[in-house]
This record gives sequence, structure tokens and C-alpha cells, in this order.
Amino acid sequence: MGVTYNQMVAQTELSDEQIDRVFHALATATRRDILRRTIDGELSVSTLAKDYDMSFAAVQKNVAVLEEAGLIVKRAEGRERLVRADPAMIAKARALLAKYEELWRSRIDRLDALLAEEPETQRTEGE
Repeated sequence: MGVTYNQMVAQTELSDEQIDRVFHALATATRRDILRRTIDGELSVSTLAKDYDMSFAAVQKNVAVLEEAGLIVKRAEGRERLVRADPAMIAKARALLAKYEELWRSRIDRLDALLAEEPETQRTEGE
């Protein structure tokens, strides 16, 4: 028997609410890019904002969505707000996606097995 959705949540240590926030945070290219850029090191929100064709406030909102999802950590240093990716939460999100992959691969494997059995079953019934 395969892994159930509830077992996946328990195994990745993320609640349904956290999973929703992570997927929502990763739903836009800008937020995915912010996350990618902050994996290599800490960047100020000002530095991030320079590379996007949107207002500083819009970049701040995108950073806030990532922070609420736990994918990045923000800290103050003087007047600057520095942002860095949180590898622990990224690992949990990755583990969740791996569980989804495992779930779908097992379903595909079962379907392949059923399709492979079908001709044999038809020959036996036809004889």
C-alpha cells in the first residue's frame, strides 16, 4: 500500500497550513527568484529590489510572503533589512515534494503492472 497524504505531512513535519504557505510562496517567479538569490547569501531588500521592475513596496510584500512561509529569514542591521534563505525549511519542502513524487511513481508503477497483466488475463479468459 502507498503513502497517504496525512503520512506525507507527518513525515515532512509540516502542517497543512505550512504546506499551503510554502506552495503559495513558490507560486510566482519573482518569489522563486528571491529565494534562489538568497540561498547563496544574505542580501538586503534594497539590493533585491533593484533587479525587479516593480516598486520597493511590492518587493517587500514578496519577501514577506516568503518569510511567512518560513522559506527566508529577515533580520535588521541598522536601517537595512537583510534576507537569507532558510535551508531547513527548504529541506522540508523538498522532502514533501519527494514524497509526492514517491506517491505518484508508486501509482504509475501499479498502473504499469495492471496494464502488463491485462493481455494475460484476456488470453486466459478467451481460451
